[in-house]
Amino acid sequence: MDIAYTVLLVAIGLFLGMLLLLICGRRIGIWRMAQDPEGARVGMGAIDGAIFALLGLLIAFTFSGAAGRFDARRQLIVEEANVIGTAYLRIDLLPPEEQPALRQSFREYMDSRLEVLRKLPDIEAAQAEAEKALTKVNAIWPRAVSACKASENPTASMLLLPAINQMIDIATTSKMAALLHPPTVIFVMLAVLALVSSLLAGYGMAGGKKHSWMHIVGFALVMAITIYVILDIEYPRLGLIHIESFDQAFIDLRASMK
Repeated sequence: MDIAYTVLLVAIGLFLGMLLLLICGRRIGIWRMAQDPEGARVGMGAIDGAIFALLGLLIAFTFSGAAGRFDARRQLIVEEANVIGTAYLRIDLLPPEEQPALRQSFREYMDSRLEVLRKLPDIEAAQAEAEKALTKVNAIWPRAVSACKASENPTASMLLLPAINQMIDIATTSKMAALLHPPTVIFVMLAVLALVSSLLAGYGMAGGKKHSWMHIVGFALVMAITIYVILDIEYPRLGLIHIESFDQAFIDLRASMK
């Protein structure tokens, strides 16, 4: 199943589960108060406070981590475009007869790199194209080495080859950055804590004569939306949050490769 739909289903399921547990918690609290009016709330404050504090800490941790990785991915796009552009410009150091073939290799690599972005959110198609792009960027190295050997200018080897090496390295870095996410158990723990907190919150509302639907629905909705946003930031391009505006760096670079 597509990750975007999975995240949406998780958020909806979490919302419904929290609603159910809020109501169940309230009913348990009412039953408990009927059995033991004085002891129903004894010691509950410390337990509630600890669990809600842990939930808040985990939300802050996951949100901060997702936002940090989101910014890092955007910066990596700009850095990769700059590295490729630098390497492309240094082709000028080669003899004129060696330049056209290498420039064409750069164009083909950039076309493949842009195709990866166009195929998202189809993850399988994007991954297949990403493998092709890596093959193309790795093929640039032996061509560049051969061209530098044919050049009588030692500066070509000193400047061009390190730039191409950096370009190959950052291509691998970009691939792994897209796969960098917290362990699944972190998100499972976040969902479990949200559900447990709903049960305790419902228990704490047992003192009222009627359901406060505004608080019940509001709490469940805010929590579900918060977790959905965290997951959406963690998997950009696949949901509502995108970084396509930074892809313009690649588009502009490809347009400059005449």
